[in-house]
Amino acid sequence: FESLIRDLADGHLRLQDLLWRRALDRTAELSRTYTITLGTRALDVLHVASALELGARTLVTYDTRQATLARAVGLKSLAP
Repeated sequence: FESLIRDLADGHLRLQDLLWRRALDRTAELSRTYTITLGTRALDVLHVASALELGARTLVTYDTRQATLARAVGLKSLAP
């Protein structure tokens, strides 16, 4: 917890408001389009949809399906 607070204070992380209804709508759209072919799970899709709604260009993940979805929708993915 202390490192999170330090990262926020140092500007490495920032809090961002998210319009949840739009994120959930985007989640449903991505799920319909990609879940069958990529095997993504609900939270994988929600994380990618949230990143898109926040205007992110890169998604950091250790989940290969989430990384594949991120790349499929145009995000750069930093994954192992």
